[in-house]
Amino acid sequence: MNGPRVRFAPSPTGYFHVGSARSALFNWFIARQSPDGVFILRIEDTDTDRNREEWVDGIVSAMAWLGLDLDAGPFRQSANHVAHTDATQRLLDGGYLYFCDCTGDDVAARKGDNKTPGYDGFCRDRGLARGERTALRFATPRTGATVVPDLIRGDVEFQNIVIDDFVVAKSSGAVLYALANVTDDRNDAITHVIRGEEHLPNAPKQMLLWSALNAVTGVDVPLPAYAHLPLLVNEQRKKLSKRKDPVATESYRDEGYLPEAFVNYLALLGWSPRGDEEIVPRQTLINEFRLEDVSHSPAFFDVKKMRSFNGEYIRRLSLDEFLAAVAPWVRPWATNWQPTDRTVPWTKEQFDEALFTRVAPLVQERVAVLSEVPSMVAFFFLDTAPYDDADFAKTIANDPLNQALLAAAIERFASEEWNATSLHASVVELGEAMGLNLRKAQAPIRCAVTGSLVGPPLFESLEFLGRERTLTRLREALERCSA
Repeated sequence: MNGPRVRFAPSPTGYFHVGSARSALFNWFIARQSPDGVFILRIEDTDTDRNREEWVDGIVSAMAWLGLDLDAGPFRQSANHVAHTDATQRLLDGGYLYFCDCTGDDVAARKGDNKTPGYDGFCRDRGLARGERTALRFATPRTGATVVPDLIRGDVEFQNIVIDDFVVAKSSGAVLYALANVTDDRNDAITHVIRGEEHLPNAPKQMLLWSALNAVTGVDVPLPAYAHLPLLVNEQRKKLSKRKDPVATESYRDEGYLPEAFVNYLALLGWSPRGDEEIVPRQTLINEFRLEDVSHSPAFFDVKKMRSFNGEYIRRLSLDEFLAAVAPWVRPWATNWQPTDRTVPWTKEQFDEALFTRVAPLVQERVAVLSEVPSMVAFFFLDTAPYDDADFAKTIANDPLNQALLAAAIERFASEEWNATSLHASVVELGEAMGLNLRKAQAPIRCAVTGSLVGPPLFESLEFLGRERTLTRLREALERCSA
């Protein structure tokens, strides 16, 4: 069993960030490149003030949606407190830690106008004993440098003198992230640490802790290979903001992105497969992915491009695949999962599954996300057209010529052969008689029948809706003008 062992270790402090999803994906790629690869999910839940159980559920469900199957976990970091405490005691006994009772205000007062960040080492040689307010700090070497060998960035050197004596355990005894993370990585035999570049400053501290634990345990555990992924940025090339940018993976799932499209797009954030094709199968992404090929430059998270990707994936589905994928958005009563805060505008009794199956190919070609489908097909299932007031006012209510065209269409459609080809020809003739091209002639008919100016192809829609329902909608539209 010599395959890579990787872990994805998120903190459950919010929605599942797209940057975290990308990190999880790249770890998963590395694991899946070997039959012996192991992908572990470790929930780093030691920050009890910020952790919430619903965020844990969100991480697990979002990863399942993306198809990132686990080989182990999810584990809770909090369950490893015995190992963390043991590591702390060993480091203390080995002389790598010291007690410190300084507060932030104490440090600031001693520094005065010196704004150099970090702890000043005041307690390093005081020989304090354990007390109610004594934290434990790691005694960072004061000379030399720690070099982080990064598969993406090359060797990154940190002068030890600028790495402050960081806290590894609070006065309460709670072990903090740096030591807990290293302890768990050692115990899980992690071979690769793949994470966002915001964690790069943590790497030298963790390497120092790793080396110290090797010394105090007498077990020479090899360091994992490090790879720090580039930042994700928005259109302004600024780091994605949780407050300003759409970063929640769950929201894209609820909007109707296909997991395969989302995975494909995430894979391109800082990396690309060989050749000119960007839309490639998942197995190709797995086979071709190399950490050494990942760029260290910021990656633009382009929602418009991802939306286009998704539309292309939707169009490539077979009809049966599309019907299965869109089911939560059109008949949620028959599915195990429904998008958050989304309801269909029709009842179960109004929905005609056979009709939707006929209509589905029309909308499949026109939607970029599955959540667009209900508004495009609602007119088929509702008793009256779901009017967009602005479209109706612009296209019918305030346009006598278009009202006249509707009246002519009522007369013509009463005896017209009822198929898309004949209806198309009829509207062309009606428009020509009134000096209107086809685009302008069909607009009021579309608005009257569907309630909107946007939707599936008009003439196929009229054919599926049927003569009587179409004529009723046209009459209702004229009556609405005179009401």
